[in-house]
Amino acid sequence: MTGGGGGIGSAVARRMVSEGARVVIADLFEDSALRAAEPLGEAALAVQFDAANPQSVSALVDRVVDHFGRLDVLHNNAAMTDPAKSAQDTTAPDIPIGIWREILDVNLTGYLLGCKYAIPRMIETGGGSIINTASNSGSAGDLARIAYGSSKAAIIGLTRYVATQHGRQNIRCNSIAPGVVLTEALEKTVPGLKEMIQRHILTPEFGTPDDIAALVAFLASDESRYITGENISISGGGLVHQPHYADLLAFMESGD
Repeated sequence: MTGGGGGIGSAVARRMVSEGARVVIADLFEDSALRAAEPLGEAALAVQFDAANPQSVSALVDRVVDHFGRLDVLHNNAAMTDPAKSAQDTTAPDIPIGIWREILDVNLTGYLLGCKYAIPRMIETGGGSIINTASNSGSAGDLARIAYGSSKAAIIGLTRYVATQHGRQNIRCNSIAPGVVLTEALEKTVPGLKEMIQRHILTPEFGTPDDIAALVAFLASDESRYITGENISISGGGLVHQPHYADLLAFMESGD
């Protein structure tokens, strides 16, 4: 899996190993990959790679096959998370073109490269499952992060093309669209932001990386063999209601 050293990536690695899988945890930051892999013992291998570099992605896939003998599941999960660069991901008139290209190189082209080099290896051994991490930001607009949202929307399209073009070769491809996930980073964010977002989800609590990991494990398994080309939102219902839901709910609960 790519982006394996992060909160979601490391949770997916733990869940996959608990289900009996062997995993390669790939991350731009080698120390993060090593931290995630160390508790998993010989079932996990940490690899440093750059999602935007074709040679790096190709070498990663080769390393997986050389080490474990085959490649059955690809979880494309890498994303541009540099705060300084994300802060420049604003609106169409204001975003620097260099930032736009860099975010798309990692968030979108990196996923294409993963598919490009993984699919032939999967076909060699009878097929496989690809899970792409998209986002609810790919299904609805926002006041900022135009490159991030556009890349996530494109991932949903990429998923459908891969599923269509390689389904008869027993390659399944689905995307998952997390909403806000409760992580340490969210806990440390702007005061009041967590509470504001929570007004718009329908479940009593935020989802966690373990919830995302459970969905990835299901889509990686044969239990989901009849699911392909789908984008599955995992967001506590954050996008299914009318936009005035939070205000109306607060009004009803106030008794006014």
